[in-house]
Amino acid sequence: MAYLEPSEFVTKMVDSGESKVFMSNKDTLIRAFMAGAILALAAMFAITVTIKTGSPLVGAMLFPVGFIMLYLMKFDLLTGVFTLVPLAYLDKRPGVTAQRVFRNWGMVFVGNFAGALTVAFFMSFILTYGYSIDGGAIAEKVSSIGESRTVGYKEHGVSGWITIFIRGMLCNWMVSMGVVGAMISTSATSKMMAMWMPIMLFFFMGFEHSIVNMFLFPFSMIMGGDFTVSEYLIWNELPTALGNLFGGLFLVGLPLYFTHVKTGSAHQPI
Repeated sequence: MAYLEPSEFVTKMVDSGESKVFMSNKDTLIRAFMAGAILALAAMFAITVTIKTGSPLVGAMLFPVGFIMLYLMKFDLLTGVFTLVPLAYLDKRPGVTAQRVFRNWGMVFVGNFAGALTVAFFMSFILTYGYSIDGGAIAEKVSSIGESRTVGYKEHGVSGWITIFIRGMLCNWMVSMGVVGAMISTSATSKMMAMWMPIMLFFFMGFEHSIVNMFLFPFSMIMGGDFTVSEYLIWNELPTALGNLFGGLFLVGLPLYFTHVKTGSAHQPI
């Protein structure tokens, strides 16, 4: 295992953010679409495993497979660009503007949502043989998840909105630790191990991931979940995405940047 010092891999984080800012529209959308689709399939896999084994822990242990696949293929999730791209702006890399940062976030969001939605339709179709039968236990489980994580939060008003924001923040704290952890080594095996642990933690703890939710909630609605599009957006996707942004940037990106790139002056010996 070739271990990189923090000063080295945090510089890689900034470089990665810069490269994403200047990526072509085509590449940004394709990579985001594939990331959303793969993560959606991984979420479906984890839910299926949980139902068949009766163990949420087993499902959480296997969910990181999807994240690892998309990361090794260099596909992009909104949660990752929330953490990396602003660092290039903060570092004053030439040509990196606030407008370009927001453009990257917007395009990745669209690509992730399109990929997740595509898999939602695929999975709903095959579970129901073209919507000719009900989706069984899996569809019922996902529908209940959708309802509990929209109208369930709505019932608690502002406290519910803040709860989901915090869950989104904690989620991307862990997801971004996985992204950064993969940069500490040049070994594929070491990268996978570093990603596995924090991704498993967030999934098992029920934290809120905006891209996983882009799959779960449309799929839940197709399968009969009793909530509206506006309830999904206001009482899940919006606070989750904002929490993901805060957690990734303020709990991972900025602390690492300010202590390993923009370091303070060392105390002089007396």
